[in-house]
Amino acid sequence: MIAVELEARLRAAVAATMPQAVSQLCELVAIPSISWPAFDQAPMRASADAIRSLAVQTGVFDEVQIATARIPGTDDAGQPAVLGTRDVAGKRVLLYAHHDVQPIGDEALWQTTPFVAVERDGRLYGRGTADDKAGVLTHLTALKVVREVLGEDFGLGVSLFVEGEEEYGSRSFGQFLVDYRDALAADLIVVADSGNWDSQTPGLTVALRGNARFTLRVRTLAHALHSGMFGGAVPDAMLATIKLLDTLWDETGTVAVPGLAVREGAVPDYDEQRLREETDLPATSTPIGTGPILERIWNRPAITVTGIDHASVAAASNTLSPEVSVVISARVAPGQDATQAYQAIRTHLLASAPFGAQLEFSEVDCGQGFEATPSWATELGLSVLERGYGVAPVELGVGGSIPFISELAAEFPDAGILVTAVLDPQASPHSPNESLHLATFEHAVLAEALLLAELALS
Repeated sequence: MIAVELEARLRAAVAATMPQAVSQLCELVAIPSISWPAFDQAPMRASADAIRSLAVQTGVFDEVQIATARIPGTDDAGQPAVLGTRDVAGKRVLLYAHHDVQPIGDEALWQTTPFVAVERDGRLYGRGTADDKAGVLTHLTALKVVREVLGEDFGLGVSLFVEGEEEYGSRSFGQFLVDYRDALAADLIVVADSGNWDSQTPGLTVALRGNARFTLRVRTLAHALHSGMFGGAVPDAMLATIKLLDTLWDETGTVAVPGLAVREGAVPDYDEQRLREETDLPATSTPIGTGPILERIWNRPAITVTGIDHASVAAASNTLSPEVSVVISARVAPGQDATQAYQAIRTHLLASAPFGAQLEFSEVDCGQGFEATPSWATELGLSVLERGYGVAPVELGVGGSIPFISELAAEFPDAGILVTAVLDPQASPHSPNESLHLATFEHAVLAEALLLAELALS
């Protein structure tokens, strides 16, 4: 562990630089870097340029470039990423974050202008404040502080990888790892893109669910028929779809598909009242599933129907529909192969199809989950988080999926991986009124500065 005097200097340096870090974050938030192709893509390049400039200003890197990789199966390049490298003898760390953001959705639901950062009651509001431009600034500010306190020759190799398409599926991520493998190889990988237990308590993510998403078409008729003339004898696709989908869950809402695994692992106490507070679950709605709430979210599979193609309410007619298409999104328990889970769901649906309905599966997309293996990296991560926040961290599972972490683990099997956070439960990422708790931001920067100093001096 670094000396008390050195830790005090790091703490003072972090406190002194936070106003500048917040100002830089506001500048990045002002760039609407939405990576989805339906939006103007010029801001994506502007965002990468701005981050490259901030990385150069740290004085840490030998080289900082804007880089892309090909999207497999196409001739198209992925979104612009920022890649910085510092080569010195000794340990090497890879710092990951992403600079693309979600669309704003319905602007009428925002209390502030989405791409203008506004500070209120200790929080900074705006799209990307938390997910994940704060992650970008956490890395850059911690590096700046370590260089300032330890000197420009501090003994740590550094790679910075700020991705540009995490919100759009990281389509070129795997190819990027291959193309720039030598530049990215490290002893420790820090991914600043998860959540904390609360605004005071840090979290270290040790498990993530995988995902299996696909489109299902259910067909029962050759063509549409009059619902009055043939209803009651001829099965329509909507009836078949409803009955088929209902087989995916039991009466409590628990997934009931044979072959889907459950991860064994203890979870912290988390009651229904906290669930209601964090989700705004109406009093008239009841939670689904059984057992501890976090076990349902972290360790068990979940299946959601996220889209449907059928006649709209406005265009409804008295017709037996010949086919219905739905999008099914499954979250897979950590430790289970996502492709295996998809096959289990597919087998179940085929065996459960009512009335001889014909099923077609398409647009299958599987992403692997993540389970951290206890290691020196885990011990170091927990230590610096406790010192940075002043509160013992919680080892978290996360119900969401970050498939690229499993890709990092596969490409760099000998590296330790720490999945850290700047988000707290009130951050509302992907939703209107996204925000960043500024005290959490400072704690995250301090924890990472302590981490980098420990590695540099080890």
